[in-house]
Amino acid sequence: MDRVCVIGAGSSGIAACQVLSARGIEYDCYETGSEVGGNWRYLNDNGMSSAYRSLHINTSRQMMEFKSFPMPAHLPAYPSHFQIAEYFDDFVKHHGFRDRIQFRTEVVSVSVAPDGYSVTTRDRDTGSLVTSSYRSVIVANGHHWSPRMPEPAFPGSFDGEELHAHFYKTPERFADKKVLVLGIGNSACDIAVESSRVASRTCLAMRRGAHIMPKYLFGMPTDHLTTSSLARFAPAWLQALSLRAMLRLARGKLSSYGLPEPSHGILAAHPTVSDDLLTRLGHGDITVKPNIARLDGSGVVFSDGSREDFDVIVYCTGYKVDFPFLDSGEFSAVSSADNEVSLYRRVVDPGHPGLYFLGLIQPLGAIMPLAEAQAEWIADLVSGRAVLPSVAEMKAEITGYRESLRSRYVKSKRHTLEVDFLGYLRELAQERRAGAARR
Repeated sequence: MDRVCVIGAGSSGIAACQVLSARGIEYDCYETGSEVGGNWRYLNDNGMSSAYRSLHINTSRQMMEFKSFPMPAHLPAYPSHFQIAEYFDDFVKHHGFRDRIQFRTEVVSVSVAPDGYSVTTRDRDTGSLVTSSYRSVIVANGHHWSPRMPEPAFPGSFDGEELHAHFYKTPERFADKKVLVLGIGNSACDIAVESSRVASRTCLAMRRGAHIMPKYLFGMPTDHLTTSSLARFAPAWLQALSLRAMLRLARGKLSSYGLPEPSHGILAAHPTVSDDLLTRLGHGDITVKPNIARLDGSGVVFSDGSREDFDVIVYCTGYKVDFPFLDSGEFSAVSSADNEVSLYRRVVDPGHPGLYFLGLIQPLGAIMPLAEAQAEWIADLVSGRAVLPSVAEMKAEITGYRESLRSRYVKSKRHTLEVDFLGYLRELAQERRAGAARR
């Protein structure tokens, strides 16, 4: 009963395993696939990876690496998913806990038990079910694997192929076709760029404008500037002003490329990082369109009244926060249809002591160092080094967090889990100190 259950061996799950191992805390880790890496394992046999063949990270390796195991210096500034998966393998080997992970084992249910939680798992090869008891459960199953199609669905019907970005792997399927990509996030831009190299025509449609950030500014990875000394101590308005000025100097106005100018501030939405999109737009290889108004048989009618025929529509419309092993009635804090979760410091469910969520955040920056810091705090709580505040205090913090989201970020399902990289690291450090003082 004193053991901890870790669900998932992706980037967040292995961070939990490393910290628990280092602290001498007993645990079992269950992974549906055959390898570690989760979303970063291309063609992962757990069926959940959204990685496409050409995917590279959009935060630099120095920002993305685990503190306990830096990435090798020979890797490029922006490694591919193949290199990231190899790094995860090396991380697990270095810390020596691969034998603690039960691969091809799916968690099918987690329920409250008298002294903790009852976890039922299924062996994917034999189908056998096993139920075990745990004092604590760490949920690290990721939040970029359950595709969200447009909500509400567009009226009308489409005769061609429709797919979500989750199922896109390589551009060959678009050869000589007319392709419409819906979205302006990272995946949408990557897919539109790749499509434009093989398709007869590629259009990129969007509901609103977005700030397009290059991977490099002034000869260095852009996130090195956004985590500089200025960014660490400057107020948010000064950070935004400085970044906006640098981007205007580096690439000019987005409207010069045919994109709509964003109506929101530069730090009021998750950034879109692309070096290739603006070049393809400038070459005329991608045509910008407004949002879809309705599907119209062989084509699409857009919100400006124009109509065009297409063979394929790719919906880059994000993902649902989904925990199929948790009963939505019992665990209502994380069952919102709008991706809104009610977790203290984005980790703790106040209504269920011992239940923790790791990596359930969308940072303006890399997630892995944040998941590592979350894991350290969880280990403090599990081992008794730290104590949580009262339920009332935790609920008040959650309310304050939601209010800050509404006041700062664009209202959308994409911005319900946002945190600032540096600010959130400080928040976790402060919470660990406060928790230790509550003992």
